[in-house]
Amino acid sequence: MNIVILAAGMGKRMRSALPKVLHQLAGRPLLSHVIDTARTLSPTRLVVVIGHDADKVREMVGAPDVQFVVQDKQLGTGHAVQQALPLLDASVPTLVLYGDVPLTRASTLERLADAAGTDRYAVLTVTVDNPTGYGRIVRDTQGKVRKIVEQKDASPDELEIAEINTGIILTPTRQLEAWLSSLKNDNGQGEFYLTDVVERAIESGVEVVTAQPDAEWEKLGVNSKVQLAELERVHQRNVAYALLEAGVTLADPARIDVRGTLECGADVSIDVNCVFEGRVTVGDNVTIGPNCVIRDATIGAGTRIDAYTHIEGASTGAKVVLGPYARLRPGAQLSDEAHVGNFVEVKNAVIGHGSKANHLTYIGDSDIGAHTNVGAGTITCNYDGANKHRTVIGDDVFIGSDTQLVAPVRVGNGVTIAAGTTVWKDVGDGELVLNEKNQVSRTDYARPVKKKA
Repeated sequence: MNIVILAAGMGKRMRSALPKVLHQLAGRPLLSHVIDTARTLSPTRLVVVIGHDADKVREMVGAPDVQFVVQDKQLGTGHAVQQALPLLDASVPTLVLYGDVPLTRASTLERLADAAGTDRYAVLTVTVDNPTGYGRIVRDTQGKVRKIVEQKDASPDELEIAEINTGIILTPTRQLEAWLSSLKNDNGQGEFYLTDVVERAIESGVEVVTAQPDAEWEKLGVNSKVQLAELERVHQRNVAYALLEAGVTLADPARIDVRGTLECGADVSIDVNCVFEGRVTVGDNVTIGPNCVIRDATIGAGTRIDAYTHIEGASTGAKVVLGPYARLRPGAQLSDEAHVGNFVEVKNAVIGHGSKANHLTYIGDSDIGAHTNVGAGTITCNYDGANKHRTVIGDDVFIGSDTQLVAPVRVGNGVTIAAGTTVWKDVGDGELVLNEKNQVSRTDYARPVKKKA
């Protein structure tokens, strides 16, 4: 089938300069969600109709399999589909989707396609408790679809109809050009409605059929920031329930945000207010404390991540302990049983098996061996003001508190570095490193006393 996605509107009610379809749901543009769903159907042609700020839309969602056509004047949905006709394969049906309706599932669209077959006109409808604002599906006494009437054009009896039009249709393509060219804009909006094609199809002797989604939220679109926020919660609830069904323990399903993909092993536990972005993979028996942010990361089995830990572009081995308040930046690689504690930042560095940096430390552009202890306040001084340099630290090294390692520098195996030492020269295996200094004590010192007001 061909798939046409309508995405030309500005979205005035969003009160934003950003095109409506580029506002984000779960960390990605609304339109990207629709395109991804369309791809699962393996379309013959995938065409996106753009208009407002077309260049920005192309830039954000452009891909080799996506063709764009510009609707210079937004004259309605029928006019929008008309712009796409030259790019379509007339030998297969055409599915019309909307760039601001991101949660329609592929299974629903497959059901619609099954109902349509190759020569019927299919409409996705929903029966709702409150149909206000939607076009109504008007049927005859035999239950066959006769027309779709918009809210502003509906009679009092038609307004009582509970079955509404989602706007999603699947139509034979060969007849579509003639049907669209015959549309008129003598309606309340002065637009060419795609919904009016139903009557043209019936007049042409084409059978009109309908299908409905499993969930009412699949038809929800976005016209305002309020609706965007509501849809975000619907999506996150669906993701949370899917995780629960897969065996993940969530302290509160209403307080998790997944803005990408989250894959979890067995017996994973996630506390409240955690955010997962990009692609995150979590191994078996991992516990994640509250208020953590994890982006594009791989977490090894048995790892414990304590509260307020931030991880981006990093990976851990098994049985690692992180946080609270730890930060792993891109390129951080923690081996099995490593510990990175509170207010420790690791960037573009490898920390070996069982090594620990538990307090107030920065480790950047470094390679640290196994079973090394990094004391509180240690800094790898990796930047000379123009270039980054690497620090290499061996196995079984003890680094005292308040140490500075000025890169490029190498520290051998079994080295002991005294507290408060600045290391700017390479150190051989088993050596003790310290900056010699004398401690002075005086008995004639008087501590200052605070003056009274």
